[in-house]
Amino acid sequence: MKKDSIYIYSNKQLGYRFNKNHPFNHIRLESTFDLLQHLDAIDSNDVIPPRIASDEEIALIHQEDYIEAVKKASKGELKMAEPFGLGTEDTPIFPDMHNAAALIVGGTLQAVDEVMEGRAQHALHLGGGLHHGFRGRASGFCIYNDSSIAIEYMRKHYKARVLYVDTDAHHGDGVQWTFYDDPDVCTLSIHETGRYLFPGTGQVHEKGSGQGYGFSINVPIDAFTEDESFLTLYETAFREVIDFFNPDVILTQNGADAHFLDPLTHLCSSMKTYKRIPQIAHELAHQFCNGRWIAVGGGGYDIWNVVPRAWSYIWLAMTNQLDNLPEELPEKWIERWKQQSKTPLLRSWIDNPDTFPDIPRRAIITEKNSTILDQALYHIRNENKRKK
Repeated sequence: MKKDSIYIYSNKQLGYRFNKNHPFNHIRLESTFDLLQHLDAIDSNDVIPPRIASDEEIALIHQEDYIEAVKKASKGELKMAEPFGLGTEDTPIFPDMHNAAALIVGGTLQAVDEVMEGRAQHALHLGGGLHHGFRGRASGFCIYNDSSIAIEYMRKHYKARVLYVDTDAHHGDGVQWTFYDDPDVCTLSIHETGRYLFPGTGQVHEKGSGQGYGFSINVPIDAFTEDESFLTLYETAFREVIDFFNPDVILTQNGADAHFLDPLTHLCSSMKTYKRIPQIAHELAHQFCNGRWIAVGGGGYDIWNVVPRAWSYIWLAMTNQLDNLPEELPEKWIERWKQQSKTPLLRSWIDNPDTFPDIPRRAIITEKNSTILDQALYHIRNENKRKK
């Protein structure tokens, strides 16, 4: 029987861990899953464990010498590491990291197969979304780029046109550059401008090359952008891009680091944004792709008060459970995790407006973002006019 939604998860994925002080900490996978369980929003029949991706699957994107360097570094052989971006402050080496990263890739490929083979309409793999990895180089906490591998896998195995939508505060550079000249892959990234934030790319003029020109869309938004502006940009861009591209499947990357509490970025979204993001993706997947929607995780560095709430919203939207959500988080979940959190855990799903930061340039930021959106969609709007 075809299921509505599948959740890809195993606590073995917590093995993707650089060191105890690194901001990328996949304990957020466990805390999010635990939150959904305490809500009675998920059961064992919804969950499928990830598989480990094969070397051949990883090599759909990554160079064989890079894969070999990751394997050797995993065993403590560091001679080949540095030229491949391994052993840096962002992406340090840890034992068995090849297998840990291959499990992340395999989880996203498992999600792809569940949807593309018709066993589920939607699939969620929060362990994925490592969008900074390049063909021959690690970057920005990302060893293997599971999203790029999944897109190429869908292209080769299912002959699919793929729309990739990235709402991480950091530009999805690895995915964009991989498919920059491919007219069957459209990338839409809404992110904080690279003037202030890694990786510094994702400018509005980056529109693709060759046959892929026009299929790379970037909306680099200003620091301190808040909910109203973010959601206007997101919904407008998503609706116009999907209508223009008409994909077979949507892959969304759901970084949760545009929240005002995130320690690594400068955006000012609240949980209002994270509740709405998956609702729109869900709606458009049914409108354009017969429901085919694969969602992965991504960034998010307030791992206690932001990520579990934001990522739970994705599953709750996928499974039409948002309307039944209580105002407060489950007390048993608070009790379980409060000792590990360095700050007091918030108890409400929605952020208290009194805690929002002041944004003195709000009107200017909103106007500037609107101008950027017009520039980002200029080519698409012209093409639509020409077709009419």
